[in-house]
Amino acid sequence: MAEKRNIFLIGPMGAGKSTIGRQIAQQLGMDFFDSDQEIEKRTGADIAWIFDLEGEDGFRAREEKVINELTEKQGVVLATGGGSVLSKETRNRLSARGIVVYLETTIEKQMARTQKDKRRPLLQGSDTPKTLYQELAQERVPLYEEIADITIKTDEQSAKGVASYIIEKIEQI
Repeated sequence: MAEKRNIFLIGPMGAGKSTIGRQIAQQLGMDFFDSDQEIEKRTGADIAWIFDLEGEDGFRAREEKVINELTEKQGVVLATGGGSVLSKETRNRLSARGIVVYLETTIEKQMARTQKDKRRPLLQGSDTPKTLYQELAQERVPLYEEIADITIKTDEQSAKGVASYIIEKIEQI
């Protein structure tokens, strides 16, 4: 049964990991965590400030630690940061400790969903967000695909519909 297993959502920013994760957790009566929100809660600072102060490497070290702790829990839904898969240790932990769901989306949809979001440090100062998204996709998509147990396109479906589909797929595993 799906509610007995950890469910980890991976994918690029703007794919809907947090929104869909909350839906899955609600439908299954599971605890929901968002790794970025957890980092902010623990540090008392927002992600952009951590990036400014510690750089991406400092943020990624925090992210790896938080994801390690959260994946040790049982019966949780976890929305990870888009770049969390850059860490081999994180990829290994996600694969070993739960069902990994890759939420796939187009660059155009990512841009539409994130264009007004000021809380995404990688987008700040980028004059060419499309180029940035393309570069991130080139680096990260193979890593998402490497560890995904389930892949689903999120572009044309509601969060509730995607969540229901994911639950159905997990119950078939």
